[in-house]
Amino acid sequence: MAEARTPAQIEADIARRRQELAVTLDEIGVRLHPQTIIGEAKAKAAAAVDRTAGRAYVVVNRAVSDVRAQLVSEDGAPRLERIVPVALIGVAVLGLLSLRAKRRR
Repeated sequence: MAEARTPAQIEADIARRRQELAVTLDEIGVRLHPQTIIGEAKAKAAAAVDRTAGRAYVVVNRAVSDVRAQLVSEDGAPRLERIVPVALIGVAVLGLLSLRAKRRR
């Protein structure tokens, strides 16, 4: 059978549980405070932006490396047989865009 507790033991147990409950309520109050919620949301948003920017950097870096590999040989010399057609296409596109802009005016 369980040991009978004295009133002092019961009071001490109640005081201990009140203290534990006060600590728990303080933790809940901090977690639910609007500034805490806003801070956590900002941190999550910043982390998402950082991840997205990091992924974009990797994709762009890979694309630039691929283009460079197509236009420059392994020894660093330009591949004119590939650069000249690309440059001509670029000039043609710019010319068409400028003509289009002049016609709109």
